[in-house]
Amino acid sequence: MINIKPETRAAAAPDSVSSGNAFSFLSRGWREVRDSADADLKLIKNRADSFKNLATSFDREIENFINSASPFSVPAIQSSPPAEIDFVKRLQPKISEIRRAYSSPDFSRKVLEKWSPRTRIRIDLSAIKNAIVAEAEERDGGSGFLGWERVRGGRAPRLKEFWGDWKEESEDGQKEWEPIRVLKTRLQRRSSSSDIFEGFKNSEFVEKVKSSLAKAICREPQESKEVPPLDVPELLAYLVRQSGPFLDQLGFKRDICDKIVESLCSKRKNQLLLRSLSAGESSFLENDNTNDELDLRISSVLQSTGHCYEGGFWADSAKHDLSDGKRHVAIVTTASLPWMTGTAVNPLFRAAYLANYAKQNVTLLVPWLCKKDQELVYPNSLTFSSPEEQEAYIRNWLEERVGFKADFKISFYPGKFSKSRRSIIPAGDTSQFIPSRDADIAILEEPEHLNWYHHGKRWTDKFNHVVGVVHTNYLEYIKREKNGALQAFFVKHINNWVARVYCHKVLRLSAATQDLPKSVICNVHGVNPKFLKIGEKLAEERELGQQSFSKGAYFLGKMVWAKGYRELIDLLSKHKNDLDGFNLDVFGNGEDAHEVQTAAKRLDLNLNFMKGRDHADDSLHSYKVFINPSVSDVLCTATAEALAMGKFVVCADHPSNEFFRSFPNCLTYKTSEDFVARVKEALANEPQPLTPEQRHNLSWEAATQRFLEYSDLDRILNGKDDAQLSKTNGKLITRSVSTPSLSEMVDGGLAFAHYCLTGNEILRLCTGAIPGTRDYDKQHCRDLHLLPPQVENPIYGW
Repeated sequence: MINIKPETRAAAAPDSVSSGNAFSFLSRGWREVRDSADADLKLIKNRADSFKNLATSFDREIENFINSASPFSVPAIQSSPPAEIDFVKRLQPKISEIRRAYSSPDFSRKVLEKWSPRTRIRIDLSAIKNAIVAEAEERDGGSGFLGWERVRGGRAPRLKEFWGDWKEESEDGQKEWEPIRVLKTRLQRRSSSSDIFEGFKNSEFVEKVKSSLAKAICREPQESKEVPPLDVPELLAYLVRQSGPFLDQLGFKRDICDKIVESLCSKRKNQLLLRSLSAGESSFLENDNTNDELDLRISSVLQSTGHCYEGGFWADSAKHDLSDGKRHVAIVTTASLPWMTGTAVNPLFRAAYLANYAKQNVTLLVPWLCKKDQELVYPNSLTFSSPEEQEAYIRNWLEERVGFKADFKISFYPGKFSKSRRSIIPAGDTSQFIPSRDADIAILEEPEHLNWYHHGKRWTDKFNHVVGVVHTNYLEYIKREKNGALQAFFVKHINNWVARVYCHKVLRLSAATQDLPKSVICNVHGVNPKFLKIGEKLAEERELGQQSFSKGAYFLGKMVWAKGYRELIDLLSKHKNDLDGFNLDVFGNGEDAHEVQTAAKRLDLNLNFMKGRDHADDSLHSYKVFINPSVSDVLCTATAEALAMGKFVVCADHPSNEFFRSFPNCLTYKTSEDFVARVKEALANEPQPLTPEQRHNLSWEAATQRFLEYSDLDRILNGKDDAQLSKTNGKLITRSVSTPSLSEMVDGGLAFAHYCLTGNEILRLCTGAIPGTRDYDKQHCRDLHLLPPQVENPIYGW
C-alpha cells in the first residue's frame, strides 16, 4: 500500500503547486465563459443601436420628402394637394413619436434587461467546503473560514459574503473571476495547504477505491487465466453422452455409450482436471465419474463466455410456486383397495409414511371404477356407491396396519378395467386431477402403465420433479401371450418412450425390470408393520421353548399362470419322486384357477388348493416354509412378508430376489435339483431369528429413507438447490442451468409426438386401448361430480 500522507514541509510544496494549477485551470475556464457572455451583450447592444439609426434615417427621409413637396405650386391652377401628401402629413406626428420613443435611452435599457441572457453560474463545491470545514473544526476548534459558526448558530452566510463581486483582477493582467481569486488567496494564506485534503485522502471512499485498485493489480494469476476452449474429443464425448437416450431407444446398451465417452476423455482427463481446478484444491467430484467431469468442464466453458441456458423450445416455466413454504407430493397409482395387489398396497403405505415426516403435504390419487367394473375387480363382490365410501374403507384398512393416523389426502381419477390386460386404464387426462397449486412433486407408480395412452399435459411440465416407480415386468407377461416376441419388441420401445419424456427419475425395484432411461435400481418397498410384529411374536415363543411352526410349506399368490404357477407345476412334476410325501398348500384366486387345478390333478401332484386370503391371516402363521418359484415378479411382496414373519423362503436365483439374498432364511436355487435340495433343507431345519438391523431393512421406515435418497427427494425437500454445483477457480459452476441439453430438446419433441398420436382414436384402438378412454364418460361425471369433457375442453385437441 502506498502512503500518500505528506510527512515533511518539503512535501507540502508540490501539493501547493498542484492546488494552484487546479484553481488556475478553473479560473481560466470561467474567464472564457465571462468573455463569451460579454461578447453576446455587445452584439445585442450593436443591434439595438443599428435599429435606432435606422429609425433616425427613416425620419430624416420623411422630412426631406415633405420639405421638397411644400414649395411646389402652380399659381394658374388652384387645386387641392395630392392625397399622398395629406397621408404623409397625417402620418408624420406618429412617426416622430415612434422615433422619439425608440430613440430614448430608457427603451434600450428595457430591451437589454428583457433580452439579455441571465447568467446564473452555480458551482457545487460542497465536497471542498465540507473538507475545509471538517479540517478547520478539527484544527481550530470549530472556527472555520467564512464564519461557519454562524451556520451552526442558526444563520447561513449570504451569497455575497462568499463569492464577493465580479471584478477584474489578476497578476498576469488577465481577467480572473473574483470568487476563484478569493478562494485561492484564502487557501494560500493557510500555513499548510495540504492539510485541507487530509480528511478527503483518509476518507472511507478513498480507502475503498485504493483497496479495489490493489485487488485489481494484485489479482492472482489463476483467476485471470482464460478457460481453454473445448477440443474435438470433448465435443464428441458430450455429443455421445447426450445421445445416450436416443441410442438406448434404438437398442444400444448404456454401457457402450459410457465406454465411448470414457475412451474419448481418458487422454484428456489429467489436462481437464489441471485446467478446471486451481492448484491446491481438492477434487470437486466425490467419485471418479467421467460424465460429471465432462458436464462441469462444459459448464465452466459456457460460464466463461457469459452464456446462461434458460430453457429450450419445449420448456414450460409456469410451475408450482412455494407460496406456503411447504412442498406438495402427489402419488399417482394404477390400482386401489380392496384389490389386494402391489400397486394398490405399496403406494398406500408410501403415502402414509411420507406424510408422517410432516415436511410435505401428500395426496394419493387412485382410480375410481364404475360399479360394473368394481364387480369384476374387487374380491367378494365388494362395491362402493361413492368415492367417500371407498376412501373410508382405505383409511380404516391402513390404520389397522400402521398403528397411526396418517394425515394425507385421497383423491380419485376416472379409470376403466381392461379384461384382456387385467389392469385399470386411466380415462382422460390424469394430471388434471392434481390442482396446479399442488403440482410440485409427482410420484408415478408404474409410469409406463399410466402413460401408455396418456393424452394431456406433460407431467414434467406441470410438476417440478417427477419420479417413476416401476412395479411390473410387463415384457415377461407379454412374452407369454400369442405373438409375444413381436409385442414385447414394440412395448419395450413404447415404455422407453413414455418413461423418458414424462419422468425426471425412474426407480426400478430390481434388475428384473426393463432398463428404462433415467433409471436406477433400488428396493423402495417395505413390509406391513403387522408382519414384523408377527415375526417378533413368533421369535418370543421360540425363546420360551414353544413350537412356532407346526406346518410345512405353502404358496400364496394370484392364481394366474404368470405368477409362478407354471414354474411350480413344472418343478413338482419333474421331481415328483424326489419329493415323495411332500405336500404343498396353495392359496389364491384368479382367472386361471380352473386351468391350474386341472393341470395339477392331471399330473397327480400333491397340491392342496385353497381360497386366497390375507398373508397376515392367523391360519398362515404356523407355516415354516414359503415357496415362490416365480420369475416374472419384480419384487415379490409375499416373499418380503414371509421373511418378516421369520419363515424360510425358497425362491429362484433371479434378479427379482437380489434384495432378499442377504437374509439367512432366504434359500435360492439355480436348477431344479437345487430346488429339491433347498426344500429338504428348509423342512429339516429351523429358521434363524431376524436381527434388529434386518427387521429395520424390511420396514417401511427404511424403505422411505431409501426412496428419498435415490429419488433425490431428500435433497429437494430439504431445500437444497436442484442444480449440481462445483467450485472451480473460486467460482460456482451450475451444471443444470448453464448447460443446454440436447436430450431435453429431443424429449420435448417426443412428448409432443406422443400427445398427437394418443389423440387419434383409431391409433388408440389399434394399440389395444379401451374404447372411450380418451375422455371420461357420463357415469364418471356423475360419480365424481365432474363437468362433461365437452365443457372442460369445448374444442378438442389443441
